[in-house]
Amino acid sequence: MDVRDFDFYLPDELIAQTPLLDRTASRLLVLDKDNGAIKDDVFSSITNYLKSGDCLVLNDTRVLPARLYGVKKDTGAKIELLLLKQLEGDKWETLAKPAKRVKKGTTITFGEGLLTATCIEETDQGGRVVELAYEGILHEVLDQLGEMPLPPYIKEQLDDQERYQTVFAKNRGSAAAPTAGLHFTEDLLQTLQDKGVHLAFITLHVGLGTFRPVSVEDVESHEMHAEYYQMSEGTARLLNEVKENGGKVVAVGTTSARTLETIMNENGTYCEASGWTSIFIYPGYKFKGIDGLLTNFHLPKSTLVMLVSALAGREHILQAYNHAVKERYRFFSFGDAMFIR
Repeated sequence: MDVRDFDFYLPDELIAQTPLLDRTASRLLVLDKDNGAIKDDVFSSITNYLKSGDCLVLNDTRVLPARLYGVKKDTGAKIELLLLKQLEGDKWETLAKPAKRVKKGTTITFGEGLLTATCIEETDQGGRVVELAYEGILHEVLDQLGEMPLPPYIKEQLDDQERYQTVFAKNRGSAAAPTAGLHFTEDLLQTLQDKGVHLAFITLHVGLGTFRPVSVEDVESHEMHAEYYQMSEGTARLLNEVKENGGKVVAVGTTSARTLETIMNENGTYCEASGWTSIFIYPGYKFKGIDGLLTNFHLPKSTLVMLVSALAGREHILQAYNHAVKERYRFFSFGDAMFIR
């Protein structure tokens, strides 16, 4: 399976640079995964496609303001550091830019010494393991010094940092937002609940691997980065009840889908679980945990396009994406949504 099989033409002007004022005002492309039928709608109409007894699974991860701008302690050279993953204690996996200036033993200071990071290991592709030093609570220090790590294809500054968080964001730890969830407001979620649609919450902390392109020609040779996930006993019980009663489990975002599929693959049922997943879903994969998927439009040749192709078929997905381009849908993190059912 060649990576080029998942390519499509996308004009740069269709990459959404800013979020809409009203989260629910995005457009919604509804795709029938069985026959490829396409319908154009608006996101607020998602209520028309879910029935009482169905369940939306939402990722409640919260994005860390993990992009930091500092200087080398010895030379004053400017360094950008992106916190990716907490390893243990105050040791973090990070990306440094320019990485060539950050060698083992280098100390970077932020906020005139409010926070320091000392490099203890050099890894590949600009990766650095650092040990942080600060006083007080790290999250409060990051709130003071850090910026939201927007994807590289977004060039505009974000006026309201909360707009890159879902309204149900709770558990800190992501390097990126689970963007399918950005379309929901508290009012829309309440409307769905009033209709009898269940809401279930899982956590998957999104890593920067989400944005990394597939660098191999053969799809099956690609290796995914591991991401931490967690599902509670209460969520597992709810999902099992939904399935027993004939309801559909709809994942909100590929992060929720990957979490549910990981748990079902390892346990054969929804159950309380946590750990690290590097699951890579591409055509030929048989889904066990979800019946439908609500997602944004993804990068050409990306692992996420491969995931939705596994669910709806590559030809159906490429046809839907070409339709979205023709109809001027907005793409990627702040863009429009697709409901695969």
